[in-house]
Amino acid sequence: MKRTSLAEWPCSIARTMDLIGDWWTPLVLREAFHGVRRFDDFQSSLRLARNTLNTRLQRLVEDGLLERVPYQAKPPRFDYLLTPKGRDFYPVLAAIGAWGDRWLSDEDGPPITVRHTACDHETHAVVVCEHCREPLTSQDVEWELGPGFPDRLVDRDYVQARYGPDARKPGTPWNNQ
Repeated sequence: MKRTSLAEWPCSIARTMDLIGDWWTPLVLREAFHGVRRFDDFQSSLRLARNTLNTRLQRLVEDGLLERVPYQAKPPRFDYLLTPKGRDFYPVLAAIGAWGDRWLSDEDGPPITVRHTACDHETHAVVVCEHCREPLTSQDVEWELGPGFPDRLVDRDYVQARYGPDARKPGTPWNNQ
């Protein structure tokens, strides 16, 4: 079944939101990171309708974030295990959690904290430049068309308005003024 959605937009944010855009999917992934593997355990911890959970798990398997592995033949039962693609989603959840802790916690503080086992310090996610390791903020970055941006869209008005006539030239930032 072909989905008509944001998945075909030339934007990684749109594609990602198409995958996780409902609010249950990130919670299913959160539970997987906490070691939940079985359908009934997901259902019990999330208190999610079985049909909704089934749909979310099926989508995560189809999109390669979870792998369905049999653990019982009669009746057939499966574990849902994070794949490398799924494990790679952890920083996204950590960043969402850090934002929520900063802006949505009450005066008592965040409901859950994260301890980095390598250094034994309480921590939170920070997005940094992969080269200089400085934190990234919206004031310190420019957006440019990447090599995967479709040629068929370069001449569109919104692309020209953001990037100008030299949109394909490396170093041409998004005009966000």
